[in-house]
Amino acid sequence: MIDFRSDTVTKPSKQMLDAMMNAVVGDDVFNEDPTVKELQDHTAKLFGMEAGLFCPSGTMCNQIAIKAHTQPLDEIICDGYSHIYNYENGMWAMASGVSLRLINTDDGIINAQQVEAQIQPDHDWLPETSMVVIENTCNRAGGTVYPLKTMQALSESCKANKLKFHLDGARVFNALATGKYEAKDLHGLFDSISICLSKGLGAPIGSVLIGSNAFIKKARKLRKAFGGGMRQVGLIAAAGLYAIKNNANRVVIDNENALKLGAALTQSNSVEYVRPIETNIVIYKIKDSLDDADYIEQLKQKGIIAISFGGNMVRLVTHLNIDDAMMEKAMDVLKIV
Repeated sequence: MIDFRSDTVTKPSKQMLDAMMNAVVGDDVFNEDPTVKELQDHTAKLFGMEAGLFCPSGTMCNQIAIKAHTQPLDEIICDGYSHIYNYENGMWAMASGVSLRLINTDDGIINAQQVEAQIQPDHDWLPETSMVVIENTCNRAGGTVYPLKTMQALSESCKANKLKFHLDGARVFNALATGKYEAKDLHGLFDSISICLSKGLGAPIGSVLIGSNAFIKKARKLRKAFGGGMRQVGLIAAAGLYAIKNNANRVVIDNENALKLGAALTQSNSVEYVRPIETNIVIYKIKDSLDDADYIEQLKQKGIIAISFGGNMVRLVTHLNIDDAMMEKAMDVLKIV
């Protein structure tokens, strides 16, 4: 089966497994695991941050950042497609006691003017706007990439309005692979960034939260409170370190493969339209006369696993476990189902 459900389905390579088995480990709750330290420091330096924190998941990273940057009765501005709004179980309300103020866009990209229009006045009956969260790339919008100038303007606006600025960078390396900017171009723009290791980078587990020394010190305490304190975790941190050092540059292949899938879909009589493709996510709409569950089952019968996005929308995600032969077969199948 060719699994396009998500880039989270990747399996560790032999080289990654070897790195895991040879990792030097220690007790990370005591801050004594050298492999975890190397992963945290390496990731932070890539993006011009002072420090990092290894966590089990991107959701935990995002929620730690929200908890660290806000207090109860605050409000966060984000896009309606945001992962923190759609896929994190409303944890922002339970753990941090904050509300979300949504900006609804077609492409998951918000700008400084939209944010400034949503900042709450200082009234007793309104929450205090304290934070802005963006997702780059934006999964729900189809892997869209934030323009650098848009992020720079957002950063300037957040600083001017004393708002914390967090990047949900679960697939940020797919954004970087478009060649529109480099990691160093993000230096100084954000108060915190979360980076997933288990998607396009191919590690089996984990994310890294990066920020200032003071922020990470607070985040470590919150990670423990959230149940994310881990012990000899260098075994899996080694996979993340290998992934960043060896797989970050190859995600350009996944982006290119997504474009090939999109081209094949445009030749299918079943497809109404394909959303613009920038990275490794392909979202397309099949015709209203078709049943999406039946369509996905037909794909499965021909060896392709996809996922429904609701409203006759289907998602495919390319990743490092998709080889050339799989791509050829997938393109043939997508044209005829």
